[in-house]
Amino acid sequence: MNQKSPRQVHLETFGCQMNEYDSELVRSLLTRDGFIMTDDRERADVILMNTCAIRENAHNKVYTHLSDLRALKRQRPLVVGVLGCMAQNLKEELAAKEPLVDVLAGPDAYRQLPMLIADAIESQEQGERRKGMAVDLSEYETYDDVVPERRDGVNAWIAVMRGCDNFCSFCVVPYTRGRERSREPEGIVAEARLAASQGFKQITLLGQNVNSYRSGDWDFARLLVAVADVPGIERVRFTSPHPKDFPPALLEAVLSHPRICKHIHLPVQSGNDRILSLMNRTYTRAAYLTLVDQILAAGPGMVLTTDIIAGFCSESDAEFADTYRLLEEVRYHAAFIFKYSERKNTIAARKHPDDVSDAVKSERVTALVDLQRRISQERNRAYIGSTLPVLVEGDAKRSSLQGMGKSDGNITVVWEKSSVSASPGQIIALSIYDCSASTLYASAP
Repeated sequence: MNQKSPRQVHLETFGCQMNEYDSELVRSLLTRDGFIMTDDRERADVILMNTCAIRENAHNKVYTHLSDLRALKRQRPLVVGVLGCMAQNLKEELAAKEPLVDVLAGPDAYRQLPMLIADAIESQEQGERRKGMAVDLSEYETYDDVVPERRDGVNAWIAVMRGCDNFCSFCVVPYTRGRERSREPEGIVAEARLAASQGFKQITLLGQNVNSYRSGDWDFARLLVAVADVPGIERVRFTSPHPKDFPPALLEAVLSHPRICKHIHLPVQSGNDRILSLMNRTYTRAAYLTLVDQILAAGPGMVLTTDIIAGFCSESDAEFADTYRLLEEVRYHAAFIFKYSERKNTIAARKHPDDVSDAVKSERVTALVDLQRRISQERNRAYIGSTLPVLVEGDAKRSSLQGMGKSDGNITVVWEKSSVSASPGQIIALSIYDCSASTLYASAP
């Protein structure tokens, strides 16, 4: 980068854990090219938004932030970039309707960012407005040689693969992140060792469907164990497996290794077979419940969570009731529940009308959330009187006088710092004395 002084870049991240990890890659690529990252938006020469296209809420937040930047850009020279899934999926719309945006880069084009930004800065200095765009999908890009620039914390994200071949009809990921490709296991384990040397105590392995991980004779179960064997790593998590091909070896790895957390996030999306078929989930309600029984019967203390979409195309009241009853039957510890929102370029957007009213979707989400809150409260109440190992993360969100951490099952635990002395990264034993639907309240044993 040929510049007289380093340019400051402010990066904002929206959406999933994979986006958080991608932002770490972006920070690394920009820093090694001479840019300086800043948390102060007002001082930045460049503002980048790493975006999500899966949920409508994240989509709306990005447009709100773009609106906020208009006034800022009128006041001083500023390069604005949209990165990630939204840049990939809405490239024509953003290029044509958002003159504010100078740079568009999809998830496979982050190596081109330094060049795109430098070109945008140069064009502004010359009184021009050249829009830089790199949105081609790759069949091989895994960023395996890029060392993520992580912020302080306890957890390190590591992507083990990119893309997805499942083509669930509601999901835009195959169109924004391309086809599945797995990283080499040696690079993943080396990244885990580096994270351990930097003081991270927990690794979370990421993939759109980690069950599909393959590299030579390595499957995901073998990779998971190899990462858990890295000295200095206390806990290993992963997200997300797909119910259609959950291998017995993966469950065995979770149960047998002391540092692999006994928590499985198993998205169901719907409890009705016709809706599951429309979603192209490729399993039935019965098959899913059989898998759930196998997981919960395999060992004590297993924590199961899920994702659910309410109001998918043509979902009737009776079909929604099947999902409601599935929640009652499985009794997840927690569930992420969303209204269906049509995403451009998906199979559902092309083939299935979004014909459930927003009011009905909202009613169904509310019913599911209320039910899950009651179940979560009951699940958490069962921990009262027990002592749990908790990985300390830092201050609680509501008060700096309280500490916060996570149980092995990924349940939030809060305690008074005046009575418990602990530092982030430590695993401490805490006695649970009360709970809410989302939190366990603890004290020293």
